[in-house]
Amino acid sequence: MKILIVEDDFISRQVLGKFLGEQGSCDIAVNGKEAIEAFRLAIEARDSYDLVCLDIMMPEMDGLEALAQLRKLEAEHNLLGESACKIIMTTALSDSRNILKAFNDQCEAYLVKPITKDKLFTELRKLGLAS
Repeated sequence: MKILIVEDDFISRQVLGKFLGEQGSCDIAVNGKEAIEAFRLAIEARDSYDLVCLDIMMPEMDGLEALAQLRKLEAEHNLLGESACKIIMTTALSDSRNILKAFNDQCEAYLVKPITKDKLFTELRKLGLAS
């Protein structure tokens, strides 16, 4: 599985990388702009991401804006339905406004920090990405 971790906090990147490294190869982006560029390059190389873990509160471009842009890139390249990447929001924000916005912009799951291995792998199993 090809994974993109989008997180500006070093410790959070390390934790997610450790958990997800068991499932596949992990790339890192530290903000939404880097995430969009990595995602675009992967699509153009015909080596799309299977999973993106996306923080909301980041500098330069937040995760909600990045989520909308990632889905737009997929639509432009006809990566829809089963071909689309699974996106899990991984954030400290637990308010209904952000949760609703994320699901309206087509994330598959929303995990509130602190992220534990059990919580993460429960979501991965629901998405068919782990056994």
